[in-house]
Amino acid sequence: MTHVDLNSIVVSRDDLSSSAIAEFLQQHIDDMRATSPPESKHALDLDGLRDPSIDFFSAVYLGQVVGCVALKRLSAQEAELKSMRTGSAVRGLGVGKLLLDFILTYAKSKGFLRVSLETGAMEFFAPARQLYQSRGFSLCGPFADYVDDPNSVFMTLSLEA
Repeated sequence: MTHVDLNSIVVSRDDLSSSAIAEFLQQHIDDMRATSPPESKHALDLDGLRDPSIDFFSAVYLGQVVGCVALKRLSAQEAELKSMRTGSAVRGLGVGKLLLDFILTYAKSKGFLRVSLETGAMEFFAPARQLYQSRGFSLCGPFADYVDDPNSVFMTLSLEA
């Protein structure tokens, strides 16, 4: 795709039951396996995303899944951004910004004061890191159950103010 009408993308809660989202997430897992060593792969599979502490959303454009994003509740005040992905056909067209803005607005509406994330340190993840920085995320240390890992970059954003 060379153009996407961002206003026509529908982002909605997804129960992870469709084959379309299963295939989309499998591509995510495949990308993570190809770019991250096994000990540094933190992408969740379908079962992991079905955890009750996670709210999962898919983005659909013209009947096709073009992105997804999830928010995991870590505490009453802190959440973790999980499984943010845009399909390869729409990368660089603004879908990632749309998803990130959507999930940050959602996090605020749920009363979270901080959103943190883990992403890869490899070149493949550079556009994602740039997007997160453009929305105010800053580098931080490991959080929740993460440990220091040279293949991981940890970022956080305060939603207060």
